[in-house]
Amino acid sequence: MSHVGVPRGTVRKRRSLALLTAGVLTIPALAGCSSDSEETSRAVPQDIAPAARDRVADGSTVNWAVDAMPTTLNAFQADADTATTKITGALLPTLFPMDAAGHPKLNPDYLESAKIIEREPKQVVLYKLNQQAVWSDGREIGAPDFVAQWRALSGKDSAFWTARNAGYERIEKIERGSDDLQVRVTFAKPYADWRSLFSPLYPKEITGSPDTFNDGARTALKNTAGPFQLKGVDKAKGTVTLVRSPRWWGEKAKLDSLVFRVVAPKDRTKALADGTVHVTDIDAATANRIALALRDGSNGQPLTHGPGADLTPAAALRSWALAHGSDEKQAEIAQAAREANRKAVVAYGAEQKALRGYAVRKSLEPAYTQLALNGESGPLADDRVRRAVARALDRQELAETVLKPLGLPAKPLGSHLALAGQPGYKDGSGALGDQNTKEAQALLADAGWTQGGAAEKPKDTKAGSEAEKKDAEKEGEEKKAGTAEKSEKADADEKKTDKTEAEEKAEKKAEEKADKDTDADKDADKADRAAAGSDESAASRAEGLYIVGQDDKPGAGPARSAATHVLAPSRDAAAQSIALLRQAGAVSGDSAAAKVTAQDKQPGGAAGAYAPVGTAAPAPASVKGPLGKDGKTLTLRFVLPAGPGSQSLRGVGDRIAAMLEKIGIGTEITKVPDESYFKDHIASGDYDLALYSWPATAYPATDGRPIYAKPEPATDGSLLVEQNYTRVGTDHIDQLFDQAVAELDEKASRELMKQADARIWAAAGSIPLFQRPQLVAVDKKLSNVGAFGFAAPRYQDIGFTDRQAAGSPADRKK
Repeated sequence: MSHVGVPRGTVRKRRSLALLTAGVLTIPALAGCSSDSEETSRAVPQDIAPAARDRVADGSTVNWAVDAMPTTLNAFQADADTATTKITGALLPTLFPMDAAGHPKLNPDYLESAKIIEREPKQVVLYKLNQQAVWSDGREIGAPDFVAQWRALSGKDSAFWTARNAGYERIEKIERGSDDLQVRVTFAKPYADWRSLFSPLYPKEITGSPDTFNDGARTALKNTAGPFQLKGVDKAKGTVTLVRSPRWWGEKAKLDSLVFRVVAPKDRTKALADGTVHVTDIDAATANRIALALRDGSNGQPLTHGPGADLTPAAALRSWALAHGSDEKQAEIAQAAREANRKAVVAYGAEQKALRGYAVRKSLEPAYTQLALNGESGPLADDRVRRAVARALDRQELAETVLKPLGLPAKPLGSHLALAGQPGYKDGSGALGDQNTKEAQALLADAGWTQGGAAEKPKDTKAGSEAEKKDAEKEGEEKKAGTAEKSEKADADEKKTDKTEAEEKAEKKAEEKADKDTDADKDADKADRAAAGSDESAASRAEGLYIVGQDDKPGAGPARSAATHVLAPSRDAAAQSIALLRQAGAVSGDSAAAKVTAQDKQPGGAAGAYAPVGTAAPAPASVKGPLGKDGKTLTLRFVLPAGPGSQSLRGVGDRIAAMLEKIGIGTEITKVPDESYFKDHIASGDYDLALYSWPATAYPATDGRPIYAKPEPATDGSLLVEQNYTRVGTDHIDQLFDQAVAELDEKASRELMKQADARIWAAAGSIPLFQRPQLVAVDKKLSNVGAFGFAAPRYQDIGFTDRQAAGSPADRKK
């Protein structure tokens, strides 16, 4: 399926952001995939129409749709994308690809063995290469290739333009073993995720110098070592063509050629019908079209969907009467409309007939969607408010909204660091607690957010973050001079929302974006109404947003400051902290975690998910309007992508907003263009709530740390967040990652990751919701390709099971 924002990759670079864009689909369930009793620890099987190689015909070409031309073929550069990953997967060595369970598995095409042979005094890994493994120029794959890649990615030479590549900086030296087929790697520091290194492996001709690394592999790869080799890149046609490699020593590729062709997500239904692609990720709307085509092809009945399907007999009669009436002008208009509809019906019918040649293969994608809570400033800087948001969510309902209509197991995800079916998976959500409206309301009450709080005069903050205390002090100083001059006019003005200097800046910034966001919001509303048949009034939108829980006008929430804020728990929160640290320790199985350390009592330590004894009674279960404090309403800015393929994501957002409304939290839902969603909002921190996804990894100790690392203050007062776009983290979480990545005992390393996950849940900056659905349209006669799930494709096994059908239907029309 298509992604919004930064594309996802599976190589050992910075983990890239992927955003859910699939709509909701109603089609028959996959056999064995819709049971509610499905164990959460069991992976959903891949759906690739497997076939033995002797049943797959030799020859032919497969066209595979991609979102865009790859900007680089160097998978270790920052602008590498999903197209880069797919293409290099067929061209270059991957030493430990993921298997169907999301576990790294040795690739015998390149390695005879790879293991740790020494642990003391230093870790040493010995690779024994397949003696047949050679580059396409005939040179053996060997130690010089490993050395060149290590030097390029170690970070010691800034002339190499690389993304973050953790692990290479831990290597001390690389040597030839007892013969040319052995590579001996010695680590200066222990590295648990050593299997993540050297994948993909580039030839030394690419990684040997900054010039060839930076520019030489962006548009060409002359030397490869996979079942395919690169024939050409045609930017004008939007194609990257691979052909069978004559130097490949493994099982010969079944296809003569594999063409990656650019097809925009919105054009994929037409591309399938025209026969220009064989394989493409699709959204739910296209999958629904294919399901209807297969159904209609078997019943022989006229189509009951598509253009004109909703035309009533009365409307049809009126149209005929106008077209044949005495009013020539009206008749001409009606005749033109009838002719246009007739052509649309014919075209739609032809497309539906063509779509019968495809199957929808589906599984769960190795990525999960989360609700991100920006804890840098504003109400969410208070961990009690974040936990209240988390405990207001019915994650089961949200999972069912997206997955159940697809016939996929609708299970909420219980971990930030592993997906169901992976060896390290454990549900750690108990560290935060299940959905509980009363507890959520109690947490808000303890944080000072109450009914009528929006009408109160600002006063000193007695609970919450240091940011709130500073804001209160600042407001008090600014108002001292004018206190004695208050008049009846000032009293009347108290009914209006007070505006601080920061709020005025935020409003000015919002006005600068108004045109762009408003246009995006209109497009999103149009798509949502078209998809769901909504008759929602345009009056419920204002300047690119609408507010849930406050229908009269937008509330003036606290403006977001660019300054770094230090979170300091109140006396009540300190008591909560002790409770939840023990709870997190119990969930993770860490007996030591039940003991409260001095560090955990410091600012930034995890606080409890439960309101302390003596907290004021929570607001009623059904709250009318958002809560308030110090004259400000509790309203959070919820940013969502506006693209036509994001209806399902926006539907999830609407449900979350309704859940928050029940506990008195208002939401301003702002829809922005897809192209600016990540760069201008997520990465920059211009949001309170947002939905986006992270890809799965077999190496959470390496790949998870930059996502959950505690932000550090920069010299200019901003935050260095790495990939932690929620700006929420603790020293203890960082320490657990550091311990896990240096722990060579796999079981012990996984246990440390489970402890870290429990702490991440307790911090409530990121709330995992569900694993993403994976929908792929595939020519029905193709085998060994489709929804791969965790596993990496075996490109050499892809092909047609019927020689006569090789190349059909994509050869019907070019």
